Amino acid sequence: MSLIPKFREIKKWPDWLFYIPAKIIMLLRHIMRNELIDPEGRFGSEAAPAVAVIWHNRLLFLAVMTPKWEREHTAALISASRDGQYITDMCKQWGLESIRGSSSRKNVQVMGEAVECLKRGKYVAITPDGPRGPRYSMSRGPVRLASETGVKIFPAAINYSSYWELKSWDKFRIPKPWAKITLHIGESFQIPPNITDEEVDQWREILRKKLNEISQVTPEMEKEAEQDALEYAARKAAKRNKGKIQ
Repeated sequence: MSLIPKFREIKKWPDWLFYIPAKIIMLLRHIMRNELIDPEGRFGSEAAPAVAVIWHNRLLFLAVMTPKWEREHTAALISASRDGQYITDMCKQWGLESIRGSSSRKNVQVMGEAVECLKRGKYVAITPDGPRGPRYSMSRGPVRLASETGVKIFPAAINYSSYWELKSWDKFRIPKPWAKITLHIGESFQIPPNITDEEVDQWREILRKKLNEISQVTPEMEKEAEQDALEYAARKAAKRNKGKIQ
């Protein structure tokens, strides 16, 4: 057996390995054209606590486009997976706190930690379609969290004037050289307390539409995401059936 483990088998890299890539992304943010759209003037006014939602494929420049005070007063909900550990280590370099888990794993514990972060006056940032999709789907977690705690919720988007898309489930976006990077902070709103499951779904749809609007997600993109989700579900079902037959 090789003394050097395979890359994918390493669950936790040393923190110092993330220092250079984190600094490079920070440098790129300063040398590339960038813009902050913040109609409410939330950033710079120390307006935490609040819940923020952003699509999974827009995460790359989110932290470095966020002002220092907001960055240091944000806890990001990150998957408990191995890939989530890499993201956590990068976020640590930028001063972000992490909450490990998702809507499908350790849900009670994760919600409890998120509530505690809000009580400490922090933003809680959530990718509602992460960690596995479907792309551009809105989970119930952010709506329930905002309803139960009484804090406001708002959508946030990172948009690029030109970009590459990875061949991943979320079509993760990477800006091309000299592209303009825009951080768009949507208007915040309050979700009533003690809402029913039906009302959760209604607010979830409202939030999804608001997030799609500032993320420049077109109806064609939504249809493509829905088709990808159906094809993925069909592949999983076929794999399960094959296993049962064998």
